[in-house]
Amino acid sequence: MKVMNIAITVLMAFLMSACAPSPTSRSTGQTLDDAAITARVKTEIAKVAGLTEAAMINIDTYRGVVSLAGFVDSEQQRSMAAQAATGVAGVSRVVNNLQLKKRP
Repeated sequence: MKVMNIAITVLMAFLMSACAPSPTSRSTGQTLDDAAITARVKTEIAKVAGLTEAAMINIDTYRGVVSLAGFVDSEQQRSMAAQAATGVAGVSRVVNNLQLKKRP
């Protein structure tokens, strides 16, 4: 019986440590939080006038840091997208990698 209790304790400790975040990974809760932030940022960017092509903006969140990538028509749109992302609850920082579309 004592051996069984020890085995269960060791197994539980192992399983719980697998869910804990490390410097290079996220816990399940952090992953869900980041997904919710990403959804809210997408919604805010879609609301911004002039950014109707929000589908061309790729949004990724890792531990509250939002990265924007893709292409926009103007520097103003680039700035507006970053501003919209910054205003979302839970966003700690925005990395704006949006690029201007090249004109023919």
